[in-house]
Amino acid sequence: MDERNGLGVPRSLQEACDPRRLALLVYDMQVGVMDQISERDRVISTAAAVVDAARAAGVRTFFLRHITLPVELMGVSQLRMWRGWQRTDTSAGVVSPFPPDAAQTQIVPELRPTERDAVLDKITMSAFEGTWLDIALRDCGITTVAVVGAAMEIGIEPTVRHAADLGYIPVVVTDACGAGNVEAAERSLAALRFAGDSLLATSEEFRAVLAAR
Repeated sequence: MDERNGLGVPRSLQEACDPRRLALLVYDMQVGVMDQISERDRVISTAAAVVDAARAAGVRTFFLRHITLPVELMGVSQLRMWRGWQRTDTSAGVVSPFPPDAAQTQIVPELRPTERDAVLDKITMSAFEGTWLDIALRDCGITTVAVVGAAMEIGIEPTVRHAADLGYIPVVVTDACGAGNVEAAERSLAALRFAGDSLLATSEEFRAVLAAR
């Protein structure tokens, strides 16, 4: 551990991932999202192994869900975003794709949250924007957040960057993160690697660190 001014500054994945100060974010692994993800089954299986390892190590686990408002309550940014995603020429063609109770909005069965997990709904790409996540993590003394889920190029990259800006050490479990567009996801990983404030690890490396602790 590197030290300065009385602070321990982690150099490695092992030093950053103390289960007492680590949280796992399971990002948008919803039925309707995962149906759009390349290598869906592999990503779900890998993420499930990470979740099991985190639970076994006592790591606090938070599931994120992307929900959508009724179109009558969508503002300009929401209408513009969904107009683009739904490839409709006018906002009059926008429909609400992820109502909270809809089947496609639910977490995939392979990763069903337990009573010891939290599920957090959001309408933004960053899991921290407009949600209670930062409050809950800080209240538990969390310093590192590991992320699995989908999609890397849509919501995981902004969440990881936001986590770093908030002072957390982000860990991206690369093979447990899915992509809708593989080339865009590779660019996201390259940008995070270049920025240098995140740790990138495979699921095997991450699970080995938890097992050792």
